[in-house]
Amino acid sequence: MRKEKLIYTLDWSSLSFGCFFFPLPYLDGVSLFTMASRWLLMILALYISLMMDLSITCPSGFNAKKNKCIDVNECKVEDDDEGKPSVVGICGKDATCHNTNGSFYCQCEDGFMSTTGNFSFSGPHGECKDINECVQDKDICGPNTECQNAIPYYSCICVSGFISMTEAEGVRGSQKITCKDIDECQREDVCGPNATCVNTAGSYHCVCNIGFGLKSGRFNFSGSQEQCEDVCSIDKTICGNGTCHRGADGQYCACHAGFTNYGNKGCRCTALSCDVFKDMNHLQENLPAAHNLMMQLEKGCLNLTESEDPKELDGEDILMRLLSLIDELLSGAAFNDNRKVSTFLNLVENALKLAAAFIKPPGTTRSSTYTELELLVKKGADLPKGAVTLSSKQAKLDLQLETAAGDPSYYPGFTTVCMLGYANLERSANGFFDGLKPRANQRFELNSKIVTVAVSNGNTSHLEEPVKLTLYHLKKTNEVNHACVFWDASEGGGSWSTRGCQMIESKPDHTVCSCNHLSSFAVLMALYDIEDSFELQLITWLGLSLSLVCLFICILTFSLIQSIKSPRTTIHLHLCINLFIAFIIFLAGLSRTENRVGCAVVAGLLHFFFLAAFCWMCLEGIQLFRMVVLVFNTNFKTLYMLAGGYGVPAVVVAISALTNAEGYGTERYCWLHLEFIWSFFGPVCVIITVNVFFFLITVWKLAEKFSSLNPDRDNLHKMRVFTITAVAQLTLLGTMWIFGCFQFNKGTIVTSYLFVVCGSFQGVMLFVMHCLFSKQVRDEYANILSRLWAPRVKSYSNISNSHTSKAHASKSTQDTGESRI
Repeated sequence: MRKEKLIYTLDWSSLSFGCFFFPLPYLDGVSLFTMASRWLLMILALYISLMMDLSITCPSGFNAKKNKCIDVNECKVEDDDEGKPSVVGICGKDATCHNTNGSFYCQCEDGFMSTTGNFSFSGPHGECKDINECVQDKDICGPNTECQNAIPYYSCICVSGFISMTEAEGVRGSQKITCKDIDECQREDVCGPNATCVNTAGSYHCVCNIGFGLKSGRFNFSGSQEQCEDVCSIDKTICGNGTCHRGADGQYCACHAGFTNYGNKGCRCTALSCDVFKDMNHLQENLPAAHNLMMQLEKGCLNLTESEDPKELDGEDILMRLLSLIDELLSGAAFNDNRKVSTFLNLVENALKLAAAFIKPPGTTRSSTYTELELLVKKGADLPKGAVTLSSKQAKLDLQLETAAGDPSYYPGFTTVCMLGYANLERSANGFFDGLKPRANQRFELNSKIVTVAVSNGNTSHLEEPVKLTLYHLKKTNEVNHACVFWDASEGGGSWSTRGCQMIESKPDHTVCSCNHLSSFAVLMALYDIEDSFELQLITWLGLSLSLVCLFICILTFSLIQSIKSPRTTIHLHLCINLFIAFIIFLAGLSRTENRVGCAVVAGLLHFFFLAAFCWMCLEGIQLFRMVVLVFNTNFKTLYMLAGGYGVPAVVVAISALTNAEGYGTERYCWLHLEFIWSFFGPVCVIITVNVFFFLITVWKLAEKFSSLNPDRDNLHKMRVFTITAVAQLTLLGTMWIFGCFQFNKGTIVTSYLFVVCGSFQGVMLFVMHCLFSKQVRDEYANILSRLWAPRVKSYSNISNSHTSKAHASKSTQDTGESRI
């Protein structure tokens, strides 16, 4: 291939690179080439340098400069013309920005706190807020000061009534100040006339002088809003039923006749009746202690209500004498008259009210043989308030003091609460239930001690708030048939009534009552008697009627038939006489409870004759013992037998009547009270024990004689029969009274029938054992019947009976004839 030489012709009159145009002077080719090469090298070097700068990467917080990373100052803020920052920095208000290498942090100024809770933060993740130092530390300023928050910091100032002891009051920062009280009483006439200024911490108040007061009724005031005035002119009724006067020691009240302030002249005059202390005839005649006390109370009462200058009474002495009088009255016989009970309770209530007014607070507690007293006393110009409780062994009282004080317009300057319990007043007040309406077969019985409640309030007939009284039972029972009652003197001379009282709760050992009045209270237990069935009444009347006929025949037999007379028949005769009289009294008077005295006499006679019957049975056992054990002088003298048969029961009944006359006669029967029943069962148990002892020895001796070598079998056979008869007789009577014990307590149908059957046919059994089972008595009966119904063979019968009587009389001198059981 041929190589050709290329020739390039360039026009170098001008040179252009991109957008740059460089006009060149006319140069030759070599010069132009040299110059162009230089420019190209320069441009290439600039391009390479630029590429190297653009290839450097710096972390956050740095900028690239001259191939280096230089820290960015985030805290830098341009200043305005006055040298202050023109805009809020990156940390916001109330914060200082601190630059670091590659970053920054913000810190709150003094008096501010970060919302993040950290010591430092970086915006915009935090913000500075003012610290309320007054909330964080309530005592930051000290006592008697007030803290006021500011932005920033806080300031302290003294509260009203105090002044700063330094010049630092209102200072901003953490410096405490000291404030002292301003004594307003140093000012002239700050309280006005008739008042005294009393300075207090940060304030003051004015108190009226003695005898002066405020119309508003307040006790103190401040400023000039009120002025103290004479109390007598402020309240015209301040003395109640008296005249108000102002003296050197303040105001005092002069009471009108019939009214008193109980010796305290600064208190209101209230009514006091002295009529209750003038009559004691209904309560106890010829009783010196009662007369003297009534004279003392009446004299003291008249002194309080009529004297211009009354003197205070000795309350402690009055209480002591009153309790002594109550002991003396209750230790005697029961009142048995509802009017006496009313007079007694009315007297005690008024005496307690009078004596309590002179007892020093807080009161007293006293007890005696028959009383238990709890007395609470509150004194002062202010009406007492709140609940109080009085407790004793017999009762517990809960009431409000406002109830005891009564109407404030009649407040006498004291409040008293009395609770007096009686040990045995229920025996005098039991049975007066005319104010109640019992249901069919229902009767009442007191099941608690009687308690008198008295307060200083003069109007207790209808209380706005009822009182609560807990009464403890005399007999614990699970029955809920209890009622709360009070003694109503206006009901026929005096009777128990439920008006105004209701039962809140009843437990086996106590009952809680709520009453809207005050008086003497107790708990009644309603008892429902089991109605006597017609069958029991029929058995009783038929059995006792038949027994009376049989006993009458026995009495005629043992007293008129001479052939059978012996010590044993004498014992049987008196046994039948006692049972005969007891049965007649039982039929005629057991249920006649209308007259208490007559009922008690009937109960006493039944007590005597039934005991006498057991005593004659005991004599029969002793007689059998003498017949078997003793050989000579085996017969009792009649005088000794009468002394044992009638003397012993007479002594027992006399002692019982003298010890507890109220034990004779109950609400339902003319018999012994259940609490007093052992005055009968006790001697009966002793008699039965003695009889059993003699019977055991008698049987033992009979067994020995039957086993002897030469026993008198006919005589021993009769002794054995006599013993068996006596044991059967004792078993019959003893069994009857065993069932009778249950019958008079809590009888059931079974025990009622057993008691009626054993008791009603007792005379019949005695007639069968001692007459029909005796061959000699039967022969005598046959002789008598033959004389009445066979007059034709009279002579033969006389001869036969004569021989028979002689034969039996010679055969035994001590017995009533052989018996067959």
